[in-house]
Amino acid sequence: MARSPVLETDRFLIEPFSEKHLTERYVAWLNDPEVIRLSEQRFHTHTMDSCRQYMLSFEGTPNYFWAVLSKDSQEGHVGNVNAYVDARNGVADIGILMGERKVWGKGYGLEVFRGVTSFLFRDVRVRKVTAGTTSINQGMLRIMERMGMEPDGRRVRHVIVDGREVDLVYGALFRVRWLSGVEKPQESAKA
Repeated sequence: MARSPVLETDRFLIEPFSEKHLTERYVAWLNDPEVIRLSEQRFHTHTMDSCRQYMLSFEGTPNYFWAVLSKDSQEGHVGNVNAYVDARNGVADIGILMGERKVWGKGYGLEVFRGVTSFLFRDVRVRKVTAGTTSINQGMLRIMERMGMEPDGRRVRHVIVDGREVDLVYGALFRVRWLSGVEKPQESAKA
């Protein structure tokens, strides 16, 4: 895994994922049909060992894997975020999972996405940040819109969710525009 400091936002610490984050609570998110309904993880049964193997898959790579920890001690570890970095092309693709259902709809995903994006542009110095989701994932689509992501492709009727053919939708942000303030994310408390 690429080295990262602990990232801090108003409500979160986003720290490199480690053995201490491998808990039954975390594994339960990945086996909760509602949490992973729109993720390719829905096709797998997860165990502590499979989650450990995923964590270890980041070792020796330019990629990042973080645990999202709420500063509210009642909430604790609420999700994870990763960034797959293509260093040769200066591109990072962000994936986010807010595993604790009780925190959904509070703008947490947007805040975490914004914090990771800022780190990737300012510290890692990638030139482009991307994200993708299904066309029915309203939460992630709102994050992409509020971040000011521009369309970056669409795979039509690419995946089956709940028996329906749905598109995969991709968005992009560019470092030059982000740092110049042209693509400042819209301020919104809800994501």
